[in-house]
This record gives sequence, C-alpha cells and structure tokens, in this order.
Amino acid sequence: MADRDRDETGRPRNTRPRDALGRPLPHGSEGVARIPDDLDLPPHESLTYAQELLDSGMAFHAHEVLEAAWKNGPDDERDFWQGLAQLAVGITHVQRGNLSGAVGLLRRASERLADEPARHGVDVAGLLEHADALAADLAAGRDVAPERLKPRLTI
Repeated sequence: MADRDRDETGRPRNTRPRDALGRPLPHGSEGVARIPDDLDLPPHESLTYAQELLDSGMAFHAHEVLEAAWKNGPDDERDFWQGLAQLAVGITHVQRGNLSGAVGLLRRASERLADEPARHGVDVAGLLEHADALAADLAAGRDVAPERLKPRLTI
C-alpha cells in the first residue's frame, strides 16, 4: 500500500489538487489554491472569506471555510456553522450537476438553521428562505440562475 500523507494525529490528508468546484484532480495537476487545513479565523473574517468564495463561484471552498469555523468555534454555535457549511455544499452540488444531492443538502441546511438565532450579522431568516426556495425549484426541475448560487450570508 502506498504511503499516505497524514496530519500530526495520524489522520489521512487529501493532498490532491482540486478544481474550482472542489473536485479532485490527478496528482501533479494544477488546481486552485486550497483552503489551509489549519484555518482559524474570527467569525467575521470567516464569513467575509466565505462570501468572497461564494461570489467567485467557489462554493466548495466556502464550505471549507465555514467548516473550519464550526470546528474551531464554541459548541453552542456548532449547528449554526454546520448549517452554513451545508448550504455551501448544497450549492456545490448544484454547480456539479448533482441536483438530487443539492436538494437534500439545502433542506438539511434549512432544518439545521431553522432554530438558530442570528449571529455575527448572518441573515438566518433570509438564508432559510433562500435555501427553501432553491431546493423547491431544483426539486421541481426549474432552471436556476447562476446568481441564485451566490446567497448573501450577512445583512
């Protein structure tokens, strides 16, 4: 078995380059810049960075920023950050053409965020409405304009 790159705890890392939609590329390919495994930003900076990535059509990478925020944040904000990360992954699935996966993740994001208070300037109510409408349109087979894949995270 080939040696695998592992972190300091022994967990395997995926060091393959990725494309703008987060899909792995063959080793040696040139991919887009990766989100560092040890990313640890204050909430406002995480949201700003994730928004920049969403606006650039890089929802997978936005998900990685939001996932880092949930892993580094306080326990009482775990569902909040996970819901935001799920929203970004749902959008990733739309971008990749996996519409049924997108619908499921958008619905899970909505369910997770439904009972969460607005924190850090995030427009939770607006994101719930956005995720629900996007999931409904995808489930009904309606076309989705590219701008709908760039939700505003904050008010």
